[in-house]
Amino acid sequence: MGEPTFTITELSREFNVTPRAIRHYEAQGLIVPERVGQSRIYSKRDRTRLKLTLRGKRLGLSLVEIKELIDMYDTAPDESSQLVKVLAVLAKRRQALMQQREDIEAVLGELDAFERQCRDILAAADAGRAPRRRA
Repeated sequence: MGEPTFTITELSREFNVTPRAIRHYEAQGLIVPERVGQSRIYSKRDRTRLKLTLRGKRLGLSLVEIKELIDMYDTAPDESSQLVKVLAVLAKRRQALMQQREDIEAVLGELDAFERQCRDILAAADAGRAPRRRA
């Protein structure tokens, strides 16, 4: 009995992604299924690479970054060079997220100030006129 294999439908269901997404990752060289006629047969290795790809996407990494990191498993003689690279990529991503957080905080501050200004204008306008009567 050989290594377990998977169909695109099985992987799609397991990881809650579309077959189209899996084919896209294949086109990017992240996974390389065997072909039997028109069918794709995914190995345990392909399944692991798909899992790592999806993890990288959740972290906000680009497909190029993900492919580079995953490919290091195949070429690195030990894990240390790969781990150094992972740490560098994660540091870069963390810095980008921190910058985004700062930008979001700045925009929220501007929204708060503008909202206060609008409420103050409305309050001043309401104070200067008599209440409206309904017909």
